[in-house]
Amino acid sequence: MTRLRGRLDHLLGLHLHRPLTEVDPTLLEILRLGAYQLLCMGGVPVYAAVAQTVEQCRDVLGHAPTGLVNAVLRKVADSGAGPERFPSVGVDPAGFLASWGSHPRWLIERWLSHWSVEDVRRLVEANNARPAVNIVPLHLDPAAAAARLAESGIAAEPVSEGTRCVRLQSGSDAAEALAVLKAAVVQDPAANLASMYADIPRGCRLVDLCAAPGGKVLAVSDRPAYTLAADRSESRIGMVMENVRRAGRKIDCVVADARRPPLRSADVVLLDVPCSGTGTLARHPDARWRLEEASIHKLTTLQREMLEASALLLGAGGILSYSTCTLEPEENEGQIETFLARHTDFRIEATDAVPSRYLDAGGCLRVMPGAEGFDGAFAARMRKVA
Repeated sequence: MTRLRGRLDHLLGLHLHRPLTEVDPTLLEILRLGAYQLLCMGGVPVYAAVAQTVEQCRDVLGHAPTGLVNAVLRKVADSGAGPERFPSVGVDPAGFLASWGSHPRWLIERWLSHWSVEDVRRLVEANNARPAVNIVPLHLDPAAAAARLAESGIAAEPVSEGTRCVRLQSGSDAAEALAVLKAAVVQDPAANLASMYADIPRGCRLVDLCAAPGGKVLAVSDRPAYTLAADRSESRIGMVMENVRRAGRKIDCVVADARRPPLRSADVVLLDVPCSGTGTLARHPDARWRLEEASIHKLTTLQREMLEASALLLGAGGILSYSTCTLEPEENEGQIETFLARHTDFRIEATDAVPSRYLDAGGCLRVMPGAEGFDGAFAARMRKVA
């Protein structure tokens, strides 16, 4: 229901005599549940969905609002959810994509300032689909991992597309798959591409300054001679430690703030920064309703501070791999352009570690959510020159 909240709210708003912002939050949630049963759960009779929702309202809020619930839901059922109930995409594309597409209008307007209406439509459709679960085997190639899972009755197939991911069939248990493979991590193909894009040199000293939950650092953990994983949250670094133990990899873990790194130097810094996460809204559908535009500007300040601290750890030849799971330019190419303008001793240095179709003209990794079922991701691999 959370994925379609914006669509349901629009349809409910057509039959309410006051703005949704003035409706009691509990009552509004009950109305959403009723509308979802009516419009999105085929086979539930109208009378049953309405009666059940009215009864729920009476139990939670008393008798007073039940008449409104009954009337509004019956009007919703009679009117339906056809395209004529939404703004015209040709006349009001932002209104259509916010209501039918079920995203906050401010976010839709932001995306429309960067991409075409059709591109944004494909994006909201991808965000409203249920994402698959993908895992990355650490000791097996994807085909061998899929075969081993099949032996245990778990259906899966290699994703390919330049990744090392194995996609589980819908309904498969990720925990069971991890138990079968043991040395494996849950990781979306876009995040796996970001790990591979970093192209970690063998035998290096690596530090991951925003490591939790550990997928990216574990995906490359066969390459460094020494690896340190840090995160500012004690509970989240505990997740990294658990994943490290299960995978059987040797990685030191420490609680530390990336703005104050827990070491003096490294050959490679992985910096998967906190971000607005707009590339992962299919995986986290509630995030679209919690996110505020002002938070993006706050995050860019934090990201900049982390980049500055990371740069100080590297000597000539060192590699800084910056990555996000957001689509917002300020957090991606804007952040990198500003960093490179301040640090003329750094250069973007892409390699052939990922297929060229994922690289933009400047050599940065850029993955958009789409029909292939990937999350969105951005990464910039920078080398400090002599």
